Amino acid sequence: MSEKLGFQGAWSMAVGGMVGGGIFATLGVVISIAGPWAWLSFVAAGCVALGAGYSYSKLASRFGEGGGAFTFLRRVNEEGLAGGLSWVLIAGYVLTNAVYAFTFGAYLGYVTGLGPWFPRVAAFAIVAVFVLVNLIGTAEAGGVEVFLVWFKLVALVGLAAIGIAHWRPDLMSQGVPNPGPWLGLLAGASVFMAYEGFQLLTYDYDDIRDPDRTLPRAIMSAIVVVIGVYVVVAVGTPMLIGADVVVANQEVALAVAGREVAGILGVLIVTVAAAFSTGSAINSTLFATARLTEKVAGAGELPSWLDHRNGRNLPDHAIIALGASGALLAAIGSLDALVEAASLAFLMTFAVVAAIAYLQRAGHRAVTAATCIGALGATVALVIRLATTNLVAIVGLAVIVIVALWLRPKLLSHTD
Repeated sequence: MSEKLGFQGAWSMAVGGMVGGGIFATLGVVISIAGPWAWLSFVAAGCVALGAGYSYSKLASRFGEGGGAFTFLRRVNEEGLAGGLSWVLIAGYVLTNAVYAFTFGAYLGYVTGLGPWFPRVAAFAIVAVFVLVNLIGTAEAGGVEVFLVWFKLVALVGLAAIGIAHWRPDLMSQGVPNPGPWLGLLAGASVFMAYEGFQLLTYDYDDIRDPDRTLPRAIMSAIVVVIGVYVVVAVGTPMLIGADVVVANQEVALAVAGREVAGILGVLIVTVAAAFSTGSAINSTLFATARLTEKVAGAGELPSWLDHRNGRNLPDHAIIALGASGALLAAIGSLDALVEAASLAFLMTFAVVAAIAYLQRAGHRAVTAATCIGALGATVALVIRLATTNLVAIVGLAVIVIVALWLRPKLLSHTD
């Protein structure tokens, strides 16, 4: 029997889940929207994430189990809503893995210089690798995960600190719009996926030592640290290379900043950090989502063929379906569309979780109410942004929702 996670292990998993590709993928996206107020966007999204983390940990403690939104809704006898929301949540995880894979391919393509075809192939390949890894089964990373988290944090903060030391605030608005602080706050909705990784820790509730004490401390402190890291990166990186260069190279902005600091060595350090971040994030997200998918299918809310295990007692059908979907999106999607679609899925989910916490009186109701209102407001802001800047994306999203609602009863009627 493996040893249960203590505070350090749980904290490292939460930080790794959030930083695992989040800032590498979203920095250019948020600067293109918020300009010099990108740092404020990360603060705004981080505040909603703090409230969501508080709601998750309080509900896990109230019910004595983890499992996230699906489990919480079933515990309050909202099976229908639980099934519908699980589709949104799983879609969010698939989109997030697509973002991680896309980012992995972009950074690897930048350092190798093998042409525009290579990042897409690399993105598809890295997902395929971790599908195979999950089908075989893996041991827990333990101390390796702790090392990788600190390596990423040191690399990111070190790079940002050099930029801040130059102190060129004019470069933060160079060649990008300056929408002002209020629109900067609203832009946080577009990159909310940079904070979603903490919730994967709630699925490991039974594997955490003294979870009622450890889980909230690990989640809340991890989110605070990640907010700080994102803020200094959002300030320091454009001070190194200019906001316009960040936006022009949004897929690999931090590698470009690394080159400015230390030439090819800087590129290699950032690329290694990005590769380990995105790779470990793909692996952990695929692992957790496959088990969530199997659980939802076992409850009759997804087709029964997803509730299948192979000879190694692993949910093979779910792993393959989720991996194939994420790899396909990474191969054909654009970074900003994937980031914003994933952010929308998680904002909706976190609003529901905060509402459950409020209704169940899990924690301070003022906190859970404010979180629910904040997440709903950010959801509306993001939908409006998509409707006004990317009508094709919002129409496509609406079509997907309508088709999913139409197909869901037909698919479930064929479950065993």
